[in-house]
Amino acid sequence: MVFSVVTDPSWATLSFPAARGYTMTEPIESFAALQLPPFLLSALADVGYENPSPIQAACIPLILADRDLLGEAQTGTGKTAAFALPLLAKLDLKNKTPQVLVLTPTRELAIQVAEAFQKYAHHMPGFHVLPVYGGQSMVIQLRALSRGAHVIVGTPGRIMDHLERKSLNLENLKSLVLDEADEMLRMGFIDDVEWILEHLPATRQTALFSATMPDPIRRIAQRYLREPQEVKIRSATTTVAAIRQRYWKVAGADKLEALTRMLEVEEDFEAAIIFVRTKIATVDLADKLEARGYEAAALNGDMTQGLREQVIERLKSGSLDIVVATDVAARGIDVPRISHVINYDVPYDTEAYVHRIGRTGRAGRTGVAILFIAPREMRMLKAIETATRARIEPIALPTRGEVAEKRVSQFKQQILDVLAEENLDFFYEVVRRMESEDNLGARQISAALAFLAQRERPLRPEGLDAPEYPAAPPRPERPAYPARDERPARAERPAYAERGERPERVERTERAERPAQTEWSERPPRAERPYREPRALAPGPLARYRIEVGRNQGVLPKEIVGAIANEGGIDGKLIGQINLFDDYSTVELPSALPPDLMDILRRTRVRQVPLRIRLAEAGEGDAHRPPRPKSPWSDKGEGGEKRPPYGGDRPRQEWSAKPPYRSDKKPAPHGHSHSPHAHTERKAPGKGYGGKPPAKSYAKSKKD
Repeated sequence: MVFSVVTDPSWATLSFPAARGYTMTEPIESFAALQLPPFLLSALADVGYENPSPIQAACIPLILADRDLLGEAQTGTGKTAAFALPLLAKLDLKNKTPQVLVLTPTRELAIQVAEAFQKYAHHMPGFHVLPVYGGQSMVIQLRALSRGAHVIVGTPGRIMDHLERKSLNLENLKSLVLDEADEMLRMGFIDDVEWILEHLPATRQTALFSATMPDPIRRIAQRYLREPQEVKIRSATTTVAAIRQRYWKVAGADKLEALTRMLEVEEDFEAAIIFVRTKIATVDLADKLEARGYEAAALNGDMTQGLREQVIERLKSGSLDIVVATDVAARGIDVPRISHVINYDVPYDTEAYVHRIGRTGRAGRTGVAILFIAPREMRMLKAIETATRARIEPIALPTRGEVAEKRVSQFKQQILDVLAEENLDFFYEVVRRMESEDNLGARQISAALAFLAQRERPLRPEGLDAPEYPAAPPRPERPAYPARDERPARAERPAYAERGERPERVERTERAERPAQTEWSERPPRAERPYREPRALAPGPLARYRIEVGRNQGVLPKEIVGAIANEGGIDGKLIGQINLFDDYSTVELPSALPPDLMDILRRTRVRQVPLRIRLAEAGEGDAHRPPRPKSPWSDKGEGGEKRPPYGGDRPRQEWSAKPPYRSDKKPAPHGHSHSPHAHTERKAPGKGYGGKPPAKSYAKSKKD
């Protein structure tokens, strides 16, 4: 059975199967109508919840009736309460062993769900919920587990650890919830989830929630859920309905400049999450925004759990206005004051976009989502519009004049607020004395005070008179061509014999004589090209570094180059020779890497393995290297005997042990040197293969 629910105040009547002896056929207008116990209704009243959301109205009776459930709903629709409330209603507080297990994809979401359970159980004395996740001390978790907990909320990896240690006993488990299953699939946790499912009691109740329902999630539901009831929330009228979606087409302007202008002029701005693709970009962009006067901080997976929680608490309290985050790190953030979500980098897929914008427009508020998109990414824009079933409006980049006008308006409002709220008697006296003693007018004094007040944030932005970035010209529409099967048939072409004679070719006129070329010596010398400093590191001597990933992990040289170049910001031209071994690899990089860059590269992962980069010790990268295969141009066979000469009159070049340069040379096998620039290196004549042979070797060849 499938229940399709529209999140509209006038949503249709739902008919549910009997739950604890009752059947509902009328619209559900209150939590009391769901037959929740009084202590839960009191907790809901404490937090201000009055009417259930559609997913809560649909799911609570099913979970109370011990039915398995498959819920498809976006973030921000109230699904945490949809499963937490009925599960709390069924708890046996006298039994201190875990009765409910909730699996979440991230630490932040685990903490968020655990806090929700604790909030709803405010009037349940003796209730205990325990979040368990990686990054927290195992000793703390073991101690808490030994004391007992009714509800466990955790990430798949840490739950597996406890099950393998036998520190988590789930023999009495009654209910399992898989929250945001599609995100666990995207993050690669599905195998862990299935392993956990195999180790749980078969009699449990299972509820699976997901924003989307890809085939792997469907297969898990078919295998592990027992005749599940399916509830769908149509995304067109849920979270997206409360979010105004807009996009800015990146053209000409610097993205950082565009971002700061938009933050300046946006109406009703309170707090924002800015999404980027890499961990390094979170720190870089947050630092740049701080330098421009914004209260901004980064949030990424490399931060300790304590720091991440501090960032979220600062965002909630209002001491932080902007968080720059990656998709994974932002999962589970539920802060009602987030008014804007800005996609500084385009997400990899539409599902990630839906999860991103779900951070705003929560708790009955409206939100704004802005997407920065390059011309080559317009197809992704169309895909997002299809996925969200909503049109995304284009916006123009605010001009410097609009930014200045906004600053002046805010400055005027600050003055009016001070005049209305503050006691200014002392300052009136200061101004009066300046007027009488210094012969100044109130207008002069006001202008000077305004100048002092706006020093850190000038009312007139720099470059106000400079030309604006030109708007991108509209792309001309291509004419609509009819489909191939709708085009008129091509006229019959006459047979070759019927075509007649070809007309005579018109004689070409004589070509004018070209002026004689000047001698090389007469030409002016070419101007030297200016040297461009690399963005990251200047070229210099290379040193050999060891990284802890090798052939056993299936790594490829291009993956190492990509990870170092992208995460470390190192120009690919500065990455030298790479040698692969079974358990490690070596790579040549500039010898003087800054300490902060070394820290970043130590944490960078390739094939899910941290590089833990360090300077290679003597001999590392040299020993046990497989021998170089013998060149087919060598004149010696096995055992040192000479091979018979080649046939024909072609002279044998026995003076060189290396083949001439070949552009189609195949890459070296595993264990040999790999250099990203090897194909561009060519030896000078006389210094190696491909040039004139040394006289001594050549004479020896003639003698033979």
